[in-house]
Amino acid sequence: MTPEDIMMRNVVAEFCFATSRSSGPGGQNVNKVSSKVELRFNLGQTLLFTEEEKALIFHKLKNKINSAGELILVSQSERTQVMNRKAVTDKFYRLIAEALTVQPLRRATKPSYSSKLRRLNEKMAHSIIKKQRRSPGRAED
Repeated sequence: MTPEDIMMRNVVAEFCFATSRSSGPGGQNVNKVSSKVELRFNLGQTLLFTEEEKALIFHKLKNKINSAGELILVSQSERTQVMNRKAVTDKFYRLIAEALTVQPLRRATKPSYSSKLRRLNEKMAHSIIKKQRRSPGRAED
């Protein structure tokens, strides 16, 4: 799933934005302007995702979801509120798209014959190097 697919669902209508003073760049402007933007999206209440999709998002983004079922994202890297709002919105779409992308199952395979030989040859070469470091009077193991 891509961020564009999620944009098509019109999730913007359910966004709740809050602003506050940022600790980011801006010099003296930081003390006067609320440029930090916090996006809250109530994942438990939304009807835009199926129950399976919600479960997948809850599982993959559990560190960003509070006990009320709200996905909380913050942006304060930009100097303006508008830019931070765009950054946090893009971050939301990207995270949801990654969470809803199902990774194909890895099929277990055996190492090839040549890779086994290569590994054994490397071990043998390493062993020879270590043996050459020993003092000449020392008995072999």
